[in-house]
Amino acid sequence: MSGDRPKRPLSAYMLWLNETREQIKKDNPGSKVTDIAKRGGELWRGLKDKTEWEQKAIKMKEEYNKAVKEYEANGGTDSGAPKKRKKAAAKPAKKAKKKESSEEEEEDESE
Repeated sequence: MSGDRPKRPLSAYMLWLNETREQIKKDNPGSKVTDIAKRGGELWRGLKDKTEWEQKAIKMKEEYNKAVKEYEANGGTDSGAPKKRKKAAAKPAKKAKKKESSEEEEEDESE
C-alpha cells in the first residue's frame, strides 16, 4: 500500500454507470456529459434488477472496510484526508434592515 488512506468504494449506480456509459454515448451521439449522466440516471431508475450491481457494491464496501482497518492498524491516520469545511455563519443582510426601517418610516408618515 502506498500509505494513502483507501478510497471509498463506488456505489451500485456508479459501478453500473461506468460499465454502461459508452453504450449510452453511442445511443445518444453528440450529447453533453451532463446529458449522458441524466440519461444514465433515468435508465438506472428504470432498471428492474439491480442485484448484480448491488452485490458488487457490497463486495467492494467489505473490501474497503477491511483495507481501512488494515490501514489504521498500520498507523494510518486521517490527517491527510480532506476535512469537511464548516459553513460560515450567515451574515445579517444590512440592506434588508435599511429597507425595512425606511418602509416603517413611510408608514408612520402616512398615518
